[in-house]
Amino acid sequence: MAKLFTATPLSQFSDALAAPGPAPRTARRIAEVPAPAPAALRLVPIARLAQGGRWRVEAMRSYSEPLLLWFTRGQGRITIGGVTRGYGAHNAIYIPAGVMHGFELGAQSSGTALFFGEDHGLDLPEDPLHLRIRDVGPQAELSGIIENIQRELDSTRPAKDRAARHHLGLLSVWLERQADVSADAAREPDAARRIARAYADLLERNFRSGLGVADFARKLGVTPTHLSRVCNKTCGRPASDLLHDRVIFEARKLLTETRVPIRDIAETLGFTSPAYFTRAFQHRTGKTPSGFRKGR
Repeated sequence: MAKLFTATPLSQFSDALAAPGPAPRTARRIAEVPAPAPAALRLVPIARLAQGGRWRVEAMRSYSEPLLLWFTRGQGRITIGGVTRGYGAHNAIYIPAGVMHGFELGAQSSGTALFFGEDHGLDLPEDPLHLRIRDVGPQAELSGIIENIQRELDSTRPAKDRAARHHLGLLSVWLERQADVSADAAREPDAARRIARAYADLLERNFRSGLGVADFARKLGVTPTHLSRVCNKTCGRPASDLLHDRVIFEARKLLTETRVPIRDIAETLGFTSPAYFTRAFQHRTGKTPSGFRKGR
């Protein structure tokens, strides 16, 4: 399988992620960054997700709310929970909150990203879904629900938010029904996919801890070699590449969205020193952290 991302792995920087978690001073500094308001229901054109850099969609990351990607045109590859699959037109991909993912955004890719909001109050699937909607009926049904949600959000009529949430409830029913008839959803994952998903979940919860691949492998009860072999099989990337990709995404996000000093970003992400962080960041992005921040 071809690799989804072409950046050189950071294996030579593996020692840079061997430190314990952030010191209290750094934890306080990061905590001082104003917390954003709870995310609300919204729809965004998929192409717009890459504003500010393709790393915003390609690098491994997660959201604090569920997400539905409805691709109506184009094709590419998407990695969810350590497993890579191809996507095409009329693919609906549901990603629960906290699930690590990243995807290619092709020149022809278009569609809608629906963010459910953190307080959606719906009974949604616990696991990711990749639904290939081949029949015209369900395609039209989903597009209609999304259009109705957008119409209410854009409206000035009374109770527009409540109306949008009722349509969102219909979307949750649509997901449940399509998952029930989908062969992809019914298929039992093999051992490699189960290990890859467990690694991705563990990595998402602990990528700031300074743990390395060997530490994650130990927690999963496998050898580092086996874990990397599994990741290469399921997503075409070694386990270390997923780890570094997730860490550097978070670094880029902190550099662009906060004024936290670079030395504190390095520490909170588990690097043993700012120098190690700078080397790893530059190797991955082609820029130093300070240069990246200035050029945002």
